Amino acid sequence: MTTAQSAGSGLFSLQGRVAAVTGASQGIGAAIAAALAVAGADVVGTARGSQAPSELVDAVQAAGRTLTWLPCDMADPDAVAALADQLGSVDVLVNNAGMIIREPAVGHSDQTWHQVMQVNLNAPFVLAREVGSRMVERGSGKIIFIASMLSFQGGIRVPSYTASKSAIAGLTKALACEWAASNVNVNAIAPGYIATANTQALRDDPVRSRDILARIPAGRWGEADDIGATAVFLASEAARYVHGAVIPVDGGWLAR
Repeated sequence: MTTAQSAGSGLFSLQGRVAAVTGASQGIGAAIAAALAVAGADVVGTARGSQAPSELVDAVQAAGRTLTWLPCDMADPDAVAALADQLGSVDVLVNNAGMIIREPAVGHSDQTWHQVMQVNLNAPFVLAREVGSRMVERGSGKIIFIASMLSFQGGIRVPSYTASKSAIAGLTKALACEWAASNVNVNAIAPGYIATANTQALRDDPVRSRDILARIPAGRWGEADDIGATAVFLASEAARYVHGAVIPVDGGWLAR
């Protein structure tokens, strides 16, 4: 039996929980949503699209769980505020939605900067604040941010993305310090180089792809499912004493 298959029992069980995942239409977000469903959670998924992708619908139904879809554009502050109200008192919030724009700093416009900050930092904070306040009030909850290798490093030609993901790491620790005593766990996952749409440009560049793979001790690009399993851990009672952690899932990238 695989880890995902056995996650629905014991310390890793999410039976009876409701988990909200932003950016759930593809890539890491969809993989996290599916993994949480396998572990027993009913899922609330959000993304810009008006309908949930059929692959995610099938995965959640195959796990015997329900999927509620709430369209939301994280670039729209009013839409984010409305989503915070719609989410109500979910048990788990995964702030996954994000974006990246690759431009050198000297050509990085104010518009680009503010757009990336809204999606990657402002929206996750508003959702965490509103949903987290309900968790604090009832004395339980799990919030998981998606950080990045660039929460630790500078990156190349992505100043707004690096700044936003560095801030996510700090926000994770700040909220954990405030809410741990209320039995609310706030943690983050820092994915390494995962084969998703965000890294397509890097994988298509033969020089960058070669150099990246040469540094990864595991010798491969990560898969979205690698992040889903870590999210199940952080959403479960197995992580009840984990607060303020930013966990790299990177094939050993930071170790080298």
